[in-house]
Amino acid sequence: MQDLLLVVPDKNTHFALRGALARPEALGTRTITHRFDVHPHRDSGVRITGAAMANLQRAQFSHALLIFDHEGCGDEGKTPGELEAELEGKLRPVWDDAGRVVVIHPEVDVWLWGGDNTLAEVLRWPLSQGIRPWLTEREWKFDERGKPRRPKEAFEKLREVHGIPRSSSLYEEIASRLSLRRCADASFQRLREILCDWFPPA
Repeated sequence: MQDLLLVVPDKNTHFALRGALARPEALGTRTITHRFDVHPHRDSGVRITGAAMANLQRAQFSHALLIFDHEGCGDEGKTPGELEAELEGKLRPVWDDAGRVVVIHPEVDVWLWGGDNTLAEVLRWPLSQGIRPWLTEREWKFDERGKPRRPKEAFEKLREVHGIPRSSSLYEEIASRLSLRRCADASFQRLREILCDWFPPA
């Protein structure tokens, strides 16, 4: 039996999480054996049938996580917390407290914005001007944490500056370098707390 099943909506989320899980010391966990199931119907698919997918595999895993973006899930009228509670209710009869849900607001790309130095290194940023000042000059809006309000589009704009091809491996590379303990994003903090509770260091 493996430790963890992760039901995710796409390769970007898969690769970002793979980069983080490869660093158990940075996460504050022990090494976690795991498998990813990428839902063919993306965020809305994980919301609608992700719990059923996980429930069918209870005998193979000790824990299960459903992870998807709030934006594009098809039920944006509910808060991430409401969606998490609703889906955990569908997992609980099978998994008890070993089945949890993380809804990322607005989308997984927000996790990439933990540090400009990491982004600059991975994207081989070619300009002397810093990333956030460059975006600010072009009227990109930021939230109170200093993260772009449209994180995916902002990341794509940075990638285009140096002609870096679109690739999910960028998400893995960034996650493999970011400070995981200092990430201020609420959904990532929730993810890390769940993993640390389930899989504390040996």
